[in-house]
Amino acid sequence: MTRLSVNINKIATIRNARGGNVPDVTLAAQKCEEFGAEGITVHPRPDERHIRYADVREIRPLIKTEFNIEGNPTVQSFVDLVMEVVPDQVTLVPDGHNAITSNAGWDTIANKELLTGLVKTFHSKGIRVSIFIDPIPEMAFGAAECGADRVELYTAAYAENYPKDPEKAIDPYLETAVAARDAGLGLNAGHDLSLENLAYFIRTIPWTDEVSIGHALISDALYMGLEKTIGAYLTEIRKK
Repeated sequence: MTRLSVNINKIATIRNARGGNVPDVTLAAQKCEEFGAEGITVHPRPDERHIRYADVREIRPLIKTEFNIEGNPTVQSFVDLVMEVVPDQVTLVPDGHNAITSNAGWDTIANKELLTGLVKTFHSKGIRVSIFIDPIPEMAFGAAECGADRVELYTAAYAENYPKDPEKAIDPYLETAVAARDAGLGLNAGHDLSLENLAYFIRTIPWTDEVSIGHALISDALYMGLEKTIGAYLTEIRKK
């Protein structure tokens, strides 16, 4: 069964726009779990423009499901934070410091030495490691060579092309998902997944272990409410 991990970064963005502690991201994480989320994802960046390092430390002991921290591991402060709070999973994302959002996966072949060392570091704390990749089979095999436990497929292109041709949009993802499975890796997916395109993705790649969804889910919650929205996403995941 595919798990739904809710990325709460957008809630922190709203808080930071005004200052203070409204909305309360810690309470939001707890409510997401209460409403059925099977994991919480955060993506702290060095400029702390949304989730702050202090938020991560505060949220960690309260999580009852799974805690996933994603970010750029070339930033030492990120590595130190992960090693300090020991999440269930760390997702390695090569996002630039000035990027609005993640926009590419790792070249796991060119960065094999770097990624292998990072995987060993996080494994020393018993942390599951997922590497964020584009839908390219060779990148999945490369992630396995680095010792990763999972890959996360960067699904922006799928979401963009889905309305025009769902089958064509998912073809490279299916091919890469098969490669990941053949390499013995678990499979995550995330970026621009929504109520429109989620069910088709899971139905086509049913061995997906986890989807991490933030922007679309929090946006839908503005209209539908958080509890109803999480329920709607779980319904899409479980459609046959």
